Amino acid sequence: MGTIVISGTVVLVVLGFGNHIWWLAAVAVLFLYVQYGRGTSARSSSEGAAPAGGSGAAPSNYRAYRDRRDKQAKWERRYRRERPFESRRQEREKSQ
Repeated sequence: MGTIVISGTVVLVVLGFGNHIWWLAAVAVLFLYVQYGRGTSARSSSEGAAPAGGSGAAPSNYRAYRDRRDKQAKWERRYRRERPFESRRQEREKSQ
């Protein structure tokens, strides 16, 4: 993704020698890439652990994975304990 953005920026800069509006477009592309494109993967790797809440992102280490897995199991046990009829219905639907 970064290679595409950089090559597109270079093309916009080269076009900018004839029309300076293209330079503004290049700056806008770089800004959007830094703000939204690259920021998500850089933030998750610098935090040391994946964000909680079932985001589906790969954990940065096994301890973060295990903590998230244990928390999910705890919530599932609580759900089955507090809503026995609903959990039984879900189990029946799953087995059919």
